[in-house]
Amino acid sequence: MDDLLIISEPRPNRADALKNRELLLVTARRLFAERGVEGVPMSAVAEAAGVGKGTLYRNFANKVELCTELLDHDQRDLQERSLRRLREGYNPSANLLWFMNEVFNFVIRNQELLLVGAGHIPTLDHPAHLWWRQTIRGLLAQIKPALNLDYLADLLYLMLDVRSIRFQRRLYDDDVLRMTAHMNDAIRKLIS
Repeated sequence: MDDLLIISEPRPNRADALKNRELLLVTARRLFAERGVEGVPMSAVAEAAGVGKGTLYRNFANKVELCTELLDHDQRDLQERSLRRLREGYNPSANLLWFMNEVFNFVIRNQELLLVGAGHIPTLDHPAHLWWRQTIRGLLAQIKPALNLDYLADLLYLMLDVRSIRFQRRLYDDDVLRMTAHMNDAIRKLIS
């Protein structure tokens, strides 16, 4: 009877699962930095992390989910800094310029990660980014409440889409400083 027992490997405890998840994120971040997001298949992440593909796919069903998780820390940091800034009482025009520049730089930093999901989930429709529009609209309401706030918020919001910024990077030969200056000039003219 004993030889009929099937011995299965114990399921990893929660700490092991969390450790594997963190290992996968660290490994993916490193590989993406070395080879670019598109140049790294999911199987390479599992192999470099020293875990099975099953472990990888239990944590991240696809590359979009993996990239979304990698974006999460930077997105949370941006939200926290924005909330602190808005509570400090700077004037709304200065806050709008600051916020637009912070989000613009977020998109520049995370362009490859954002582009992975751009074909599947429109970047601006993603719930994690809708607060950008809400913040822009709220600041515009403080600056010029009589304006068509929804339309102008959408107009500024579209300037932050990864595909718009990618197009402009090609147009301006990757000159991010010049792009930022043009964006700031357009915002100043809009709110003056």
